[in-house]
Order: sequence, then structure tokens, then C-alpha cells
Amino acid sequence: MIARRAFLSLFGTACLATTAGRHPAFAEAAYPARPVRWIVPYAAGGATDVLSRLICQRLTERLGHPFVVENKPGAGSNIGTEAVITSPADGYTLLLTSTANAINASFDPTIHYDFGKSIAPVAGIARIPLVLVVNNALPVRNVAEFIAYAKANPGKLSTGSSGVGTSLHLSGELFKAMAGIDLVHVPYRGSAPGLTDLMSGQIQAMFDNVTSSLELIRAGKIRALGVTTKERSATLPDVPPISDVLTGYETSSFYGVGAPSGTPTEIIDLLNREINAALTDPAIKQQIGQLGALPIIGNADAFGNMLTAETARWRKVVALAGPRTQ
Repeated sequence: MIARRAFLSLFGTACLATTAGRHPAFAEAAYPARPVRWIVPYAAGGATDVLSRLICQRLTERLGHPFVVENKPGAGSNIGTEAVITSPADGYTLLLTSTANAINASFDPTIHYDFGKSIAPVAGIARIPLVLVVNNALPVRNVAEFIAYAKANPGKLSTGSSGVGTSLHLSGELFKAMAGIDLVHVPYRGSAPGLTDLMSGQIQAMFDNVTSSLELIRAGKIRALGVTTKERSATLPDVPPISDVLTGYETSSFYGVGAPSGTPTEIIDLLNREINAALTDPAIKQQIGQLGALPIIGNADAFGNMLTAETARWRKVVALAGPRTQ
């Protein structure tokens, strides 16, 4: 009897070890077992916040434990990014990745981490056009008039962004370089506070994601002059591309999800499947479209390749825009 019990005990232990080692689904079954932190490296209220809460609600419903959005703004997304990089690689701390991560690789030489090696790509979420918006009191109605006014008033106009090194900032720097104008850059800890100062006249212009500025434009609280993509935005069909005036000008923001390097593949694959499923859900797809965004669907490797390509593209923008601007 003792021998039989010992055999059964050893047999059971061996089966568990074999199952855990050979079947990723076994590991997935235990994840998540507690709340997951979803770090947004920007202030609440911007496009990053809107998209994150939309996806986190879906993940919470599907996976049975809360996916909690936590805003950690500052330093052009680096504070939030470092908080994830230094977290355990167990799938319980995720990063809302963005264009800023692709930019910082060449924009800020003081960064002491290698984003490509420190963050494992999980999934894409969306790509969003940017829009040049101005305070209603500014006497300009289009991009050409704005450039002319800036040339007539060098150094007297301020343009805001969601932080140094973000796509909003670099889109403005590229615009300045191509238009040959002098604008004073004012960085904020996110898009929302910048828009507040834009409406009050503390700054005169801003490059912002269509997502976070759309309702203010529609309400007539700020004026849209041009979108940063080559095509018009479906949500702002009356706003022409900036490239109609500045030939070759084009930028956009992208967003996705990353995890600390070393996060188990089965967890990454699970999250990738669930995020892709969310992006193809008709209701969520409609909501994303209403925000002026286009979903990015694909496996983790495809998103990783996109990050590599975006890093190379923004390196060229940084070179054209010139030295770092605080």
C-alpha cells in the first residue's frame, strides 16, 4: 500500500511538471490571478487615457480580474516607461507604448535604458492623426495664414505639446523646420493641460491627437487648421492636410502595449489575442473610429517590427528638426 501511494504521488507530480512545461495553456490558466497595472506615461484625459480605458474594460470583462489604468506622466513618457521596465516580468505591469518610445531612442541621449531590449512588444492598438489647433483669438484661418503670421511675429507665438520628445512635440519641431518659422515650445504633462491653456490663450497653438481635441474642435472652443496625415481624417473631413501647404509633411501617433522583457511568451500571446479580439469587436471598433483612430491588428512580432520601423522613421525626423528643444 505504501509503495502504491508513493508511486501515485510521484506519478501525479510528474504529470503536473510535464503539463506545466509542455502546454502554455496550463500557465495561461493561472493568469491573471490578481489585478494588472496598465501604466499610461501621460496625464489623464488625453488620447492615451481614452484608448487605454476602452481596452482595459474589455480585458477586465474577458479575463476576470481588473486591468487598472495608472497614469505616470512626465519626462516625455520616460517616468512611466521606466516604472514598467523595472517591474517584475510577470505580466502584472504593462506599458501603454507610444510614438514617444520610438522617438526617444534618438532624441534623448541621456536615457539609460534601451527600449528595444527592455520592453517586449505585446500588441498594437491604434494609429491616430495629429491636428494643428489654435486659440480662437488668433487671426488665422488656415495653415498658410498661420505660417505667414508666425513669420511676421517671430518668437511671439507659443505652441504646446504633451511633453518633450513626444510625437506632438516633434511634429511641431518638424513643422517649424519645414516652414522656416520660430515658435516657442511649451511642454505639458499630457495633452489635457495643454488644451486648457490653449483655450485660455496662455499658448496660441498646439499639435494634438485628433482623439483628445476632437470635441473641443466640434464645440468651437479651438480652431483646427490642418491634419498631419497625407489624407483627411474621417472625423474632421473639412480640415485639409498640412502637406497641402508644406509638401512632404507627415506624422501621426501610434499606440500599443508592451511588457517588461522576459515576460512569459504564453502571457504575451494571451494578451495579444484578447487585445486583437477587442479591436475587431464591432462596438469597440466603432468607438475607436469615432475617436479618429485606426486599429492596429497583428501578432506580437508584427508589432515589434512596427516599433523598429517607427524608430528608424522618427530618427530621420529628429535629424531634420535639429537639436533637442526643452
